[in-house]
Amino acid sequence: MEEYNILRMQDRLKEYLTRDRFIHTQGVMYTATALAMCHGEDLVKAQVAGLLHDCAKCIPTGKKLKICKKNDIALTKWEEENEALLHAKVGVYIAKKKYGITDPEILNAIRYHTTGKADMMPLEKIVYIADYIEPGRYKAKNLPEVRHLAFQDLDETMYRILRDTILYLSGSANTMDPSTTEAYEYYQKLHNERKGANT
Repeated sequence: MEEYNILRMQDRLKEYLTRDRFIHTQGVMYTATALAMCHGEDLVKAQVAGLLHDCAKCIPTGKKLKICKKNDIALTKWEEENEALLHAKVGVYIAKKKYGITDPEILNAIRYHTTGKADMMPLEKIVYIADYIEPGRYKAKNLPEVRHLAFQDLDETMYRILRDTILYLSGSANTMDPSTTEAYEYYQKLHNERKGANT
């Protein structure tokens, strides 16, 4: 198993993030670790993925696009038009290049923490959820309920977050990545199947 120097990573990361983004990142790291502890997943991987999930967030948009072009990072038309989505794919590159991360579970958790996707692995779900519920978050709908649910059922929490996200974004143009729609449809189906089995 790979060993990671979390403190060294934090010190390095602090140089590249704004103060508020670094505080958010620490919140995600601790929340992801707590969720991993609760659900029997790898604590160290959760720490690293939580810490690095936004490692590319504060890179200017033009530079993110240059990194993608220079390193053959394929972007969808959607990603090219929505700056907020770029940092996930660039984050995978930065995690590999600057922090030496090679573990595909950690890299995929970084990759899908913004949009989600259908049939996510446990660590991917943990980082996605931690990003939504960490203590510094306060704007999202139903947060106390979602926070409570996160420590009971990851799949049901994914459904609730995706449902609330889609309801929130449905009033905005050009904000819904196709992966998010696919993720919602997947977890909605799972939710309905489980609900049907319990009636």
